[in-house]
This record gives sequence, C-alpha cells and structure tokens, in this order.
Amino acid sequence: MSAVWEYREMNFHRDAKRNDVKSYLTTMAEIERWELDRVHITQDGRRWVRLRRKIYHLQRTA
Repeated sequence: MSAVWEYREMNFHRDAKRNDVKSYLTTMAEIERWELDRVHITQDGRRWVRLRRKIYHLQRTA
C-alpha cells in the first residue's frame, strides 16, 4: 500500500474575516479529510492556503 499526497491551493481575499476562513477550513478538514500544509499571508492581507490529503492506492495481494 502506497500513499500519495493530493494538494489543493486556495486564496482568500483580504476582506475575508479570520473566523470565516477558519470555519471554512475546519469544514474541509472534517468532511473532506484535508489537512493544512502551508499558509502565507501577503503584505496586502490576502491569504494563500495549501491543503493536503493522503490518497491510498491499494494493491491486490491474492
């Protein structure tokens, strides 16, 4: 069994409230099993977020 990471990048506008971003990312984590990989906040206040999750490729043994 080998695991491969799947990535998703998201951008949030600088006017997006921190609690709104937090609740959205929490929903992604709970329902779609994403986890936080990187966060970058630019000088103008935009948020760049990269999420990741494992994808398992099962191999038949018999």
